[in-house]
This record gives sequence, structure tokens and C-alpha cells, in this order.
Amino acid sequence: MYDKIQEAVKAVRRRTSFEPEIGVVLGSGLGPLADEVEAVAEVPYSEIPGFPISTAPGHEGKLVLGTLAGKKVVVYKGRVHYYEGYPMEQVVFPVRVGYYLGAKTFVLTSAAGGLNPMWEAGDIMLHLDYINFMGENPLRGPNDERMGPRFPVMFEAYDPEAIERAREVARKENIRLREGVYVAISGPSFASRAELRLLRYGFGADAIGMSMVPEVIALRHLGARVLGLSTITDMAVGDRDHHSTAEEVLETAERTGPVFRRLVKAILEVL
Repeated sequence: MYDKIQEAVKAVRRRTSFEPEIGVVLGSGLGPLADEVEAVAEVPYSEIPGFPISTAPGHEGKLVLGTLAGKKVVVYKGRVHYYEGYPMEQVVFPVRVGYYLGAKTFVLTSAAGGLNPMWEAGDIMLHLDYINFMGENPLRGPNDERMGPRFPVMFEAYDPEAIERAREVARKENIRLREGVYVAISGPSFASRAELRLLRYGFGADAIGMSMVPEVIALRHLGARVLGLSTITDMAVGDRDHHSTAEEVLETAERTGPVFRRLVKAILEVL
């Protein structure tokens, strides 16, 4: 895997010598932020050896390198998910490549369902911790010590300093920022009522989604700093009558996108 990552890095390097310092992964409906990058290169995933191709709605599948909010970034316009049929090592392949391109800090974003009944669709959540309920781990299998230790510690998986700076930015920008625990499921089906009750009242999760956690694990294995943010695009509460459809999730993500993008750019300025 290490050799495959280096091959992908070389392929990007043939397009540009630009070295990013921050990686930004854009989730469902958040792709327009990539259009605000002062790009020096744009590389479709299909042109990078070993890169999986995104098939999920709202995920274009393009790597954008350049400057955003005064920082040198590599922006992922879309991600791949475990539910698309890719093995975990391919799901986390893109962020590993970004790390070896130079990015040692990552801002991961996503659309998520709200489990906390006090929240509402349109809120933005700052990730404090995660629960891996996917039944798989991206580090399973032989470990390459060049990429990290066999048993990496996942305490403070999200960087405490970056979390505090995100809080300060949200206060300054007058953006309400929820905080909580994100639980990842494999998907693609949404969780059942019983599962939602278990994840909320048994596990204490505040939001649910089908991404991010594998990337967090892989990045912390490498030693990268990670910050997580999610748009709460729907309320996934088991006792309610309605569960949003995939189309409604994307509509909410697009509607709340301007505020979310403003927050991300303001955070990038202080990272």
C-alpha cells in the first residue's frame, strides 16, 4: 500500500510541484467550496493511479490544489464510501495520498443525521469524538511501520487545539456550533428505528453518518491533525414519523452550504 500511495503522489507531482499544508475533504452537498480555491491544479480521481472513483450523489471526484483562505490546501471535491463497495484500504487511500503530498492537518466534512433531539436540520456540528459502528477498520491487516504503529491510540482523535480554534471562530462569526459524538455506520440503508434509539440512548451519539471515521483512523495512524465538521441535514430520531430521503439530505446540505463554507474558510485562516 505504501508503494501504491507513493505512485499516486508521483502522478500528482507530475501535474504540479505545489505542496499543500492542509487537506479539506468535502462531503455531500459541500463541493462548491472547491470552486473558491485559487487553483494551481485540478486532477480528476480517475487520472490518479489507485484512486477510487466516487459514485455517490453530490461527490464529483476531483482533487483541487491551490490556495484557500490564505492557506495552501488540497481539497477533495467528493469522497468515496465503504457502502460503494470499496475495501477500507481504498476508502482511506485519498487522504493518505494527501498526507504524503504534504498536508499534515485535515479538515473533514460531511452531511450527517441528527440523533440529538434538541438539535434541528441545518445545524453544524463540531466533532469531539467518534464511534466506529461500521464493523470494519481501515488498519486491519498487515501494518507498515512507515505509515504508523501497529496499535495507534485514538484518544483525542480530533485535535484539541483545532477544536478550540473552531469554537473561537464560530463565536466570532456568530455561527451556532453544536458539539458532539459522530457514529459511523456502513450504509447504504439508513438506520432502523431500533438502531437509532440504541445509538442515541445506548451509545450517546449525537449524529450519524456513513463516512469520516475511516479517514480519521487512517490519518491519526499517520500522525496527522484532524478536525471534523458536519452539517446536520436531517433529524434521524427513531420516535419521529418522518426520515428524510437522500434527495432531502442533499437539498438541506446545499441550502446551508453558504454558512458552512464561511465557517470552514474562517477556520482555515487560523489553523
